Amino acid sequence: MTSSDLAPAAPWIDNHDELATWLAPVGPTDVVGLDTEFMRRNTFYPQLALLQLAHDGRYALIDPVAFPLGDVLRPTFADNPVVTVMHSAGEDLEAMSPFLPDGPRTLFDTQIAAAFVGMGLGISYRALVAELVGAELDKGETRSDWLQRPLTESQKLYATLDVVHLHPVHAILSERLVERDRAAWHAEDCARMKRRASEREGDPQPQRSFKSAADWTPEKQALLRRVLRWRERSARELDKPRSWLLEDAQALDLTSSLPRDAANLDERVRGTRALRAPQRKELFDLLQRPLEAHEIESTASVVGHPVGDAKRAINEMRSVIDLLATQLDLPPGLLCSRRSMEEYVMTGVWPEALEGWRRGVLHERLAGLLPG
Repeated sequence: MTSSDLAPAAPWIDNHDELATWLAPVGPTDVVGLDTEFMRRNTFYPQLALLQLAHDGRYALIDPVAFPLGDVLRPTFADNPVVTVMHSAGEDLEAMSPFLPDGPRTLFDTQIAAAFVGMGLGISYRALVAELVGAELDKGETRSDWLQRPLTESQKLYATLDVVHLHPVHAILSERLVERDRAAWHAEDCARMKRRASEREGDPQPQRSFKSAADWTPEKQALLRRVLRWRERSARELDKPRSWLLEDAQALDLTSSLPRDAANLDERVRGTRALRAPQRKELFDLLQRPLEAHEIESTASVVGHPVGDAKRAINEMRSVIDLLATQLDLPPGLLCSRRSMEEYVMTGVWPEALEGWRRGVLHERLAGLLPG
C-alpha cells in the first residue's frame, strides 16, 4: 500500500486568523509533527516556501509567503513544551529561524532517534516510514519549485504525506529510546542541533576547515580567519551564497599572496557575482590592515593531516570507538566523528562536539591514547 491511498485532507492556510484557529486545540504538552519545504538557489538563507503541520489526526499546509508566521507560531512552539517532531531538522530549523530564532522549545528529531535505536546513521524519512509504519512514500516532488503559486495537487499531496506519519514514527521511536535508556542522550543531541541552527555569526574559527593552511604562520592563519569571517558576515547581510562573495580557493590565494593594489585584487576576484565595488574595497582594506596581537592569539591553529604518532593514536582510538559502538549498539559516527577524533589527537583539547554524554562514555578511554 502506498501513502497516497491514506492521504487525508489538509487545508491550505494563508492568513493569521486561520492558522491561530488551527493551532488553538494544541495543548502545552501535545505532540505536533512539523516539516518544511524551502528553496536555496541564489541566497544565503533558505527561502521558506511551505510549512506542514500535523496534530491529533489533523493536518495543514501553511503558506509562509502570504503572511508573517512568527506572532502566531511562537506561543505554541517556543513558549510551551509542545513536542515538535521533525526529521533531519537542521535545515528546516534554519529556514524557520526568522520567526523561531531558537527553534521549537522541545525538538524530537526522528533521524537522530533512529540512530540511537539501532537503525543506522542518517536514515532517510522514506526508509524510516517504510520500516516502522509499512507505508511507501512517493518522492516524485522532491525537486519541485515550492515557491510557485498555486502549488499543484501533486505537490500538496507530497507535502501532506511528509507529516502524516510523524506521529506513529515518534511513538515507536520514543518507546524504543526509553527501552534502551537513550532518551536523555537523544534530547541532548536535539538541543545541540537547535543551538547549531540558531548560530547568528557562523563558525568563530572557520580557518580550521582549511587543512592546506596547516603549515602557514600564525599570522597568515589569523588573516585567513579574518577574511573568512568577513565573508560570512557579508554573505549573511547580503543574503547571498558565500561563494558569490569569495570562493574558498580565492580566500586562500588572496591570504597567502596579498594583492599589490586594488586593481590586482579586482583581477583576481573577477567573476564573483556578489563582490561589488563596496565589498571589494572592504576586502582590500581587510587584507591590507595590519593584524593586531589579539587576532593572532585568538586564532585556533589549523589542524593538518595526522602523521606518525598522531596517525597511530587515531587508529587506536578508532578501534576503541568501534568496540564501544558495538557494545552500545550505536553507529560509530554518532558516538564520535573522525573530525572530532582528529581534532582531539592533534590539539590535545577535548572537542566541544564531544561534550555532554559523549564525554562520560569516551573521555576516560581516549585520554590515555593521546600521543606523548
